Amino acid sequence: MFTGIIQDVGKIVYMDCNNGDKCIGIKTDLSLKKTNIGDSISCSGICLTVIEIKKDVFKAEISKETMDVTVAKYWQIGTNLNLELSLHIGDQIGGHIVSGHVDGISILKNKKKIKGSYKLEFKAPKKFIKFIVNKGSISLDGVSLTINKIQENIFSVNIISHTLQNTTLGCLNINDKVNIEVDTMARYAVKFAENYMKRISNAK
Repeated sequence: MFTGIIQDVGKIVYMDCNNGDKCIGIKTDLSLKKTNIGDSISCSGICLTVIEIKKDVFKAEISKETMDVTVAKYWQIGTNLNLELSLHIGDQIGGHIVSGHVDGISILKNKKKIKGSYKLEFKAPKKFIKFIVNKGSISLDGVSLTINKIQENIFSVNIISHTLQNTTLGCLNINDKVNIEVDTMARYAVKFAENYMKRISNAK
């Protein structure tokens, strides 16, 4: 589990493909002394398992299934990634609970500067709109953000200067794609309501 508070922006320095899967090496300024083989690291919102560590570079594998539903299919050597080490019991939760299981891809449709921050508008897949609510939480490329407004399948978030400077979101351009993970609590709430309404309908 993660919190959506980015700890470093790493860079892909190695990549190899095998039968549709990818193995990538990511260079980071994070201390990996307490990271073990098999540990999880959020890489731009995708929970990846560490398979090798050499000094300041860790390697992870990405399955074809993961690439099919995430922006990992577009990653290449030189791509910057938002990194967060997995949450430990007792750690502070500064954002919201993020699983690292990406739901799909959203596209940046508008970017507007508002004083020292930016308002970003994203187009989301219609099947996820029911999980996105005003003032709710959402993870974009692993960054925990609050939803400002939603209209049809467009939702907006505000990015403060600190987030712009310390994540990859500050480098986004119109039509760029990001990994999206909806809030787990919103997902459960919607599913509960749908099942409840279905039981009532069946009881009539």
